[in-house]
Amino acid sequence: MYKLKINKIGNSLGITLPEEILQQLNVGVRVAWPNGQGDTVFITKTADGVEITTKDPEFETVMAAYQKVSKRYENALRELAK
Repeated sequence: MYKLKINKIGNSLGITLPEEILQQLNVGVRVAWPNGQGDTVFITKTADGVEITTKDPEFETVMAAYQKVSKRYENALRELAK
């Protein structure tokens, strides 16, 4: 468990994530953005509170819809790909 203090950052409020959390999320360690700027995290409301993740929850919804359509129109999609 981490206890983080909310700080004023410009006209907003924010938290600073500990290095250990950044490593677990695999953000802030890329060559292109060595200081973590440009990385994206998603905060999702859950039954237990909130979850911070690097996985886009909307992407998984879109992929599930695509899989349904791709099976139904498999032959048509194969022909269009030619």
